[in-house]
Amino acid sequence: MGTRNLLALACAVVFLAACGQPRGPEDDVPPAGATNAAGDAASSADAAAGYRVETVITNLEVPWSIVFAPDRRMFFTERPGRVRVFENGKLRPEPLAVISDVERGSESGLMGLTLHPDFPRNRLLYLAYAYNEGGNVRVRVVCFRETGSGLADRKLIIEGIPAARFHAGTRLRFGPDGKLYITTGDAAEKENGQRLDTLSGKTLRLNDDGTVPPDNPFVGQAGARPEIWTYGHRNSQGLDFQPGTNLMFQTEHGPSGFDGPGGGDEVNIVERGKNYGWAVVHHRDSRPGMESPLLEYTPACAPASAAFYRGAALRQFTGNFFFGCLRGEGLQRVVLDGRRVVSEERMLQGRYGRIRDVAEGPDGAIYFSTSNRDGRGRPATDDDRIMRIVPPK
Repeated sequence: MGTRNLLALACAVVFLAACGQPRGPEDDVPPAGATNAAGDAASSADAAAGYRVETVITNLEVPWSIVFAPDRRMFFTERPGRVRVFENGKLRPEPLAVISDVERGSESGLMGLTLHPDFPRNRLLYLAYAYNEGGNVRVRVVCFRETGSGLADRKLIIEGIPAARFHAGTRLRFGPDGKLYITTGDAAEKENGQRLDTLSGKTLRLNDDGTVPPDNPFVGQAGARPEIWTYGHRNSQGLDFQPGTNLMFQTEHGPSGFDGPGGGDEVNIVERGKNYGWAVVHHRDSRPGMESPLLEYTPACAPASAAFYRGAALRQFTGNFFFGCLRGEGLQRVVLDGRRVVSEERMLQGRYGRIRDVAEGPDGAIYFSTSNRDGRGRPATDDDRIMRIVPPK
């Protein structure tokens, strides 16, 4: 092959890497149905590793966010706009709610879900979703009271967050301080990460009613949005707090070729007021005043979630950090000692296709969702699914 052809092939590979652009048939996607076969064939390997994988729910449509209530019910979102409930071993046939004004573009739709820390008393449930405003995609966060049979008493928390069909965020999580943390994408405008006058490409921090805490780092600074907690993010979709230290860990998608060299996916320790560099620095670049990632992944794995395992049913995983990989088609496990990475491994590699969310259940199992019907995978006959990792029999 001539030099010119080799250069063209290399450019094409860089452009298609990572998350954020439509995938083509050349992107090493398993054939339709292969995820089931691969998963079923690997049960003996699971047992040797000290766990097994079970299917919990089938035939879903891009289950984006999974949370568990103290009464053991599972709530989860499906990207087209449905809030679903799984209880007593069964999925309710009808959604708890359908959010009618969801914009269903490529990476947007109904996304983040979290419960208020005092949910048993106040029944408050928070959702993040994309909507259309005059032809532009925006994200809003709303709060509802869960009634058992539906959602009532809608309250707006924040809206007008710039978004796009790509790089729309949005993960929700209450922190140990009782504040609501929100990750936002850069709306496919890489300059937004460094701009303090826009909410895109940021981590936001709010009170539970949507007001701004007075100790946020940019309160009172001219030209800066007071909701901002950190900036310089491209598209963070994973967020959790490390047990013991309360450090915030985030996962973030790196550039996709159109906005920088492919790869550069990140795990970051995210702290008040800091600048995480996008788009001035990325991959393993560094610059004074900008934070480098704790972990970086090239080629891209497309990290879509984040969860620390706090349970004891799977003792070999206690304290470990997990995130689902879309392009990487696996579940990444990171062993940490505080801020220090001890080791990591890619679990379930290629067996279930694209893995999106991960959450710990009240039974001590590790639940995860597939994302093979998101337009970039090749779904098995029963995709999408929610599955769980449990101890061996």
